[in-house]
Amino acid sequence: MGIEIERKFLVRGDGWRAAAHKVVPMAQGYLNDLALVESGAMQASVRVRIEGDAAFLNIKSRELGARRQEFEYPVPLADARALLQLCVGGLVEKHRHYVEHDGQVWEVDEFLGDNAGLVVAEIELDAADAAFAKPDWAGLEVTHAQRYYNLALASRPFSQWREDERQALDLKDGHGCC
Repeated sequence: MGIEIERKFLVRGDGWRAAAHKVVPMAQGYLNDLALVESGAMQASVRVRIEGDAAFLNIKSRELGARRQEFEYPVPLADARALLQLCVGGLVEKHRHYVEHDGQVWEVDEFLGDNAGLVVAEIELDAADAAFAKPDWAGLEVTHAQRYYNLALASRPFSQWREDERQALDLKDGHGCC
């Protein structure tokens, strides 16, 4: 069993672009929806993702915050394409940019399609309280804000958010939820 510990931030500006050393196109969908996970009927999200020429089936435990159980398995690309056709909600499409900052790799997700306009940066850590250097372009922390989770974006994409939701200023320290 794997444990994922990540912190998530909204991105300000384009200052990260010059430091990006790799970009990977991604398309992902979910075999269950946010309502089943929120209700407790399912204790995990089940995702299919195509990353460039590779594909994976991923299962993440239902936990809000920085730490979750995560299981990931490679699957044949043709199987992933077929599984994406079975997904509920919309597909989440994005370009993932890998950006080095102060010796650590940040993943900057630039969303496309129905989530276009949203840019989120994540850093994976060894512990929830691990120290890291936050770059200037990493803005408001949204680790605990469910609406920024990919499962939530598949169910209710950024294009459907109200203007006040897009502002994210109501989150104060990032511990809001919707």
